[in-house]
Amino acid sequence: MKVAIASDHGGVQIRTEIINLMQEMQIDYIDMGCDCGSGSVDYPDYAFPVAEKVVNGEVDRGILICGTGIGMSISANKVKGIRCALAHDTFSAKATREHNDTNVLAMGERVIGPGLARDIAKVWLTTEFTAGRHQTRIGKISDYEEKNL
Repeated sequence: MKVAIASDHGGVQIRTEIINLMQEMQIDYIDMGCDCGSGSVDYPDYAFPVAEKVVNGEVDRGILICGTGIGMSISANKVKGIRCALAHDTFSAKATREHNDTNVLAMGERVIGPGLARDIAKVWLTTEFTAGRHQTRIGKISDYEEKNL
């Protein structure tokens, strides 16, 4: 598995924690920033490139972190083929992989701490899509995207 990860200025600490986790798990990753120091940056500038790498097949999944995770998830979901879920608990992280086959995870650094973020990411990275009845639902989403985007 290969993962692209990025954050805006509000998610740098958790991005570092998740990079450390992926190194421990021996998961290949691309760190796409930000290297923003104390300056403010715009989350779409980081969400769109990660999402595009996922849909183009350059990586298998993406992880995005901002202050709340909301801006990153909204931005990522504008990219056709992305199913980004905002998760702040491990149950949701597992369910969103099993039932929704999410390919991008968003989290909020101002909402959760680094320990919980690691737990969420680990569950999300290790959970597989269960398909079955859920595949039909994912197909409906893809069909809608094809017709309306």
